[in-house]
Amino acid sequence: MSAHLQSVLARVGDRTATVGIIGLGYVGLPLARAFSNAGFRVLGFDIDTAKVDKLNAGRSFIKQIPDEAVAGMRANGFEATARFDRLSEPDAILICVPTPLTEAREPDLTYVVSSAHAIAGRLRPGQLVVLESTTYPSTTRGVMLPILERAGLVAGSDFFVAFSPEREDPGNPTHSVSHIPKVVGGLDDASGDVACALYEAVVPKVVRVSTPEVAEACKILENTYRAVNIALVNELKVLYDRMGIDVWEVIDAAKTKPFGFQAFHPGPGLGGHCIPIDPFYLSWAARKHGLSTRFIELAGEVNTAMPGYV
Repeated sequence: MSAHLQSVLARVGDRTATVGIIGLGYVGLPLARAFSNAGFRVLGFDIDTAKVDKLNAGRSFIKQIPDEAVAGMRANGFEATARFDRLSEPDAILICVPTPLTEAREPDLTYVVSSAHAIAGRLRPGQLVVLESTTYPSTTRGVMLPILERAGLVAGSDFFVAFSPEREDPGNPTHSVSHIPKVVGGLDDASGDVACALYEAVVPKVVRVSTPEVAEACKILENTYRAVNIALVNELKVLYDRMGIDVWEVIDAAKTKPFGFQAFHPGPGLGGHCIPIDPFYLSWAARKHGLSTRFIELAGEVNTAMPGYV
């Protein structure tokens, strides 16, 4: 075991490690709360100075996190900052930034890339860097890693890299970050060891996979599964309306089957901002490999038309 690995594992184990979180939105802030409640010092980074000032004043801007929770985090040592030159302070840096689509429905990794450059400018031996933002398989290894290694350090020995997809369900009181299993894919064994040790302090179960690519593909599968099934039930809603059948009664009846069926419900939305976007990351990746993803494209067409029908 290298000295850097041994050192960071020890700090994670006794919870003297500082956890840095880039992006204090609906993913980053609940994650910061979980690590703060677990006894870690948390340093949050965000480009929005108004948000930073509000958090440092002990006030929240997210519905499911009350002001009292932020005040408690502050009492535990939590601090928000817009100064990215402080990225050398954390022992672990978790990237929770948006990954939107361009107008051409291609991945926009602007925030991921800018975060990686900011980290690279302050990267020091022993740090762990984890990407949590939803993206296409190979982003961690092919996009983020080369930027980080420009600092002259070597991943797996000098510093550690992993991908662990966020599974936040905003507004759901029973499924917070502290109650959801966490998938973790390390770039190598050492990176996986550090990342798993870190998340084991705040989640009920860590599901370790072999590579970042598997973890990235896992997240895309979860969201594509939801998008395709919502598209199916949206299409059936239109059909059953014309047939004079109550689709809600049909779903209630179908979900009494104890196997082989999971209920999805029709509506104008898809349950968050991720579902209409993330599957197209996979479509884009498929085109690069000479394949088409017909289910994803059709689901996008059906779900895009649904608000007009409603």
